Amino acid sequence: MNPGKKTGQGATETLSPALPASIEEAAEDLLRTCCERKLRIATAESCTGGLLASLLTDVEGASHAFERGFVVYSKAAKCELLGLTRACVETCGAVSRDVAVAMAEGAIKRSHADIALAVTGYAGEAPEGEEAGLVHLACAVRNGGTIHKAAHFGDIGRGPIRIGTLGVALDMMRNVVGKGAPE
Repeated sequence: MNPGKKTGQGATETLSPALPASIEEAAEDLLRTCCERKLRIATAESCTGGLLASLLTDVEGASHAFERGFVVYSKAAKCELLGLTRACVETCGAVSRDVAVAMAEGAIKRSHADIALAVTGYAGEAPEGEEAGLVHLACAVRNGGTIHKAAHFGDIGRGPIRIGTLGVALDMMRNVVGKGAPE
């Protein structure tokens, strides 16, 4: 693997111009560690709409570390692709700890990944009575546990919330990989 910052024409073919260097460096570090340990990652994304998967596939030489991504923006997609029950989504709400955990665990079950990161939240306007910028993330390890984190970005705008979510997601996965996820 030869991860590195894209320059020239290649930079316009990736997310690089829109992202802080720290986000790209975190993605490269995560994928380098996964390659060294022969770990595979899956993502299950709602409010980020595949942005995390896109970031992880922008890193050259690490294709064997990213197993697959699920973009599950609608309630129906969460149920159909990840196996969530309609009752879970309706009772807990699509933006909740329970749904994020179920998404991560569903991504593990429906992939060959060792680690799955799920994200669901309000990247734009939140419905009345809900918190703007609330994002729930969960990271599941095959034959291991699932951790959850709620990020409270506030009403800072769609783009900044989604980019902030990338940072939190990468930190969660790097933490899990660093603590000895299964090889």
